[in-house]
Amino acid sequence: MKFAISVAVAGAALAMALPVQADQGDWLVRARLLQLRPSVSSTIGTLDVSNEVTPEVDFSYFLTENIAAELILATQRHTVKNAGVDLGKVSHLPPTLTLQYHFMPKETFRPYVGAGLNYTRFYNTSLALGATPLTVDSNSWGGAVQAGFDVALDKKWFLNFDIKKIWIKTDVKNGTTGAFVSQLKIDPVVVGVGVGLKF
Repeated sequence: MKFAISVAVAGAALAMALPVQADQGDWLVRARLLQLRPSVSSTIGTLDVSNEVTPEVDFSYFLTENIAAELILATQRHTVKNAGVDLGKVSHLPPTLTLQYHFMPKETFRPYVGAGLNYTRFYNTSLALGATPLTVDSNSWGGAVQAGFDVALDKKWFLNFDIKKIWIKTDVKNGTTGAFVSQLKIDPVVVGVGVGLKF
């Protein structure tokens, strides 16, 4: 009897210590370090865009116990090359909104999948092919898919791993005449690791 009571007490204490996470109305905020690995294609030439590492902040809101909306915010500056020749740099801000399904929101290990929409704003462009300045369209819309998981550390804090595929494209133009030069698809795979907090 004493053993059974001890087991029951220990079980109750463990249950109280287990993380309680992701109820409807909860907010999660994460800070991640991202690696951006563009999968580049272009209609003319052999354009390429550099891999980069950047910090990112994202916010998730749980619409139900299993369904959440996530918004990621990050910016990065890439080097653009054509056949190995440096053309210059371009910056972009790609906020991405996804709708996620969390399979086990109250467990220690919490996997999820998501899909949504990306908007990319290109800015601070300094590109040139020889003496010819180049520009890119400022705006891009595309899809995004993701998969990842959270690992609870306690009732508030957790670790996160996330991978996304984002579709981004823009038109490269002659900066003097405005003539079309090439379509550039960046389409990065974005791998992130970080830490999060529940509010």
